[in-house]
Amino acid sequence: MIEAVTDIVFAPVIPWPALAALAAVGLVLFLWGLVRRARGTLVRAIPVAALLAAVANPQVVQEDRRPLPDVAVVVVDESLSQRVGDRESQTALAVQQLTERLQGDESLEVRVERVGSTLESGTRLFEALSRATADVPRRRVAGAVVVTDGQVHDVPGDVADSPPGFPVHTLLTGEPGQTDRRLVVERAPDFGLVGKPVEVTVRVVDENAPPGSVAPVTIAVDDRPARAVSVPIGQPVRLPVLIDHAGQTVVALETPGGEEDLSPLNNQAAIAINGVRDRLRVLLISGEPHIGERAWRNLLKSDPNVDLVHFTILRPPSKDDLTPLRELALIAFPIQELFEQRLYDFDLIVFDRYTRSGLVPDPYMANVRDYVRQGGALLLAVGPEFAEPFSLYDSPLGDILPAAPSGEVLDETFRPRVAGLGLRHPVTDALVPGPTAQPLGPWVRQIAARPKGDAATVMTGAAGEPLLLLDRVDDGRVALLLSDTLWLWEKGWRGGGPQAELVRRLAHWLMKEPDLEERSLRAEVSGGTLTVTRRSLEQGPPEVTVTSPSGVETTVALEAAEGGMSRATLPVEEPGVWRVTDGDMTAIAAAGSANPLETSAVVATDAVMQPVAEASGGGLWWLAEGGVPDVRRVSAEAATAGSGWLGLRANGDYVVAGVRQTPLLPLWAAILLILGGVVLAWWREGR
Repeated sequence: MIEAVTDIVFAPVIPWPALAALAAVGLVLFLWGLVRRARGTLVRAIPVAALLAAVANPQVVQEDRRPLPDVAVVVVDESLSQRVGDRESQTALAVQQLTERLQGDESLEVRVERVGSTLESGTRLFEALSRATADVPRRRVAGAVVVTDGQVHDVPGDVADSPPGFPVHTLLTGEPGQTDRRLVVERAPDFGLVGKPVEVTVRVVDENAPPGSVAPVTIAVDDRPARAVSVPIGQPVRLPVLIDHAGQTVVALETPGGEEDLSPLNNQAAIAINGVRDRLRVLLISGEPHIGERAWRNLLKSDPNVDLVHFTILRPPSKDDLTPLRELALIAFPIQELFEQRLYDFDLIVFDRYTRSGLVPDPYMANVRDYVRQGGALLLAVGPEFAEPFSLYDSPLGDILPAAPSGEVLDETFRPRVAGLGLRHPVTDALVPGPTAQPLGPWVRQIAARPKGDAATVMTGAAGEPLLLLDRVDDGRVALLLSDTLWLWEKGWRGGGPQAELVRRLAHWLMKEPDLEERSLRAEVSGGTLTVTRRSLEQGPPEVTVTSPSGVETTVALEAAEGGMSRATLPVEEPGVWRVTDGDMTAIAAAGSANPLETSAVVATDAVMQPVAEASGGGLWWLAEGGVPDVRRVSAEAATAGSGWLGLRANGDYVVAGVRQTPLLPLWAAILLILGGVVLAWWREGR
């Protein structure tokens, strides 16, 4: 609808100061004539007045105005805390009633912004309000109505000094006076040393609990059995957590809800602690000197996190040497210190072409065997000595080695191949050349051996014979490389190969790096997505079951990936502990921080939005106490909230659709008045 508005305006042909000066001169002359009682003073004033009126150029202006609707914004909180109790139904009913009332007013443009929450940043309603009004001048905004439980995390800190410029009303869901039990993580480290405990400080908050009460807190680390401790409510308690492996350790904490508990989401917390090894301590013992010995030393020394202790047996005890001891540069081999006193200080023991020379008696080799059974790591890189009578296989180590020598040495050129289980094993699956890549470079010697027990052959060599075998022995691990020509890969002979990558993966598998476990189920949350990765040496179940922090179970199908892996992804909203199982293995993942903004407090409150209402002139109402208040349109200067009603400003903004200007004193009329006045004055003077 277009409205026509008429007004009178002046468009002087000379500047206003000049016009004012001209009028002042005329007024002075007129008054001077009156004082002197000069004849014809009034008649002379007629042409002067006509001249001034013509110069002032009065016009009648008619504007065709098209009214613009005011904008009313309804911001709807759909965050996780709004799922507590009947808040969702309260919100839906309030939004329905409110929009029905507002949409009945043709002078209002109603915009509805629905806002969820993120794992880290919480509920950000004012960002949504800013987006909804970004393309509208403030003079057109009638007001905003926010439907929320009061848990808002982006209220401007200076709202009292810089109000939004329009009324912001709040309709609160939930009920006043509610209480809730929650678990708060006050301190948790990001990193911890492998093999050492870290401390996590937690506190159970429950306003309803009587003084001196205690609450049970369950602690679950990765997929290990959970343990429970009792903690006094309201007091911080330090809980020790052992970091037993490198990589991410997920700690799940949970306390049961109280009598009037609102939500289980803040009764639990998930913490991700990265385990790091202080220094990897490796013992390398080289037997008969050979060209590949330095390759092993260089590989292990190239890692700054490795403390390498290297001994090379240059002269066995059976060899006589008449050189005086003071002239020898050799030291006595510290057998007792290495194989008895400090054996368990090492993370990995490597024997490189070592043979039973009588230097290390069998009781000490038995110590190495027991070290492996109790969780240690052993790597043997063997040459022809492994097929000879004084082979390490004939020592107590033979009980734990994954293969027995057949006595044959294969001196021929062959190309190592990743085969069998190696195609799915994390140590070797990445070594498989791509379709366009050149094959692995050749080696020139292999020791024939027969696999034992459940040992996994992951690489084969000459005539398909086992080349690299891996095995688990009780709590420890053993690897056997049946060739002493791995160094040819480093030299790049006939293409070479990934020597450093193979040794790195081999060493980390032996030391139980989680990323290199051949049978594992892992879960990780990043960017609002849960990624599930299962690795196995055989085909596993096609699905996994995912349990959310609130207890909702979802079945997710796995898709085959590279090597022995299969993956699945799932979008996540809830912060806390996510559990994944395939029926055999279980994994847990931490979503969000230990104390997520969105779920750390779920009690409905008016404390957050009350300052906004006061600063903007809005109102605040509990839906549980009176429902949706009446909606009124008020003038820009009137109050915008009262008992039982909320006001939206009627700003009356418009755009001009057309303008028509008509002079009040046309030029011809001005000329007639001026000339007529002059003639009348002349005639009056002539009488």
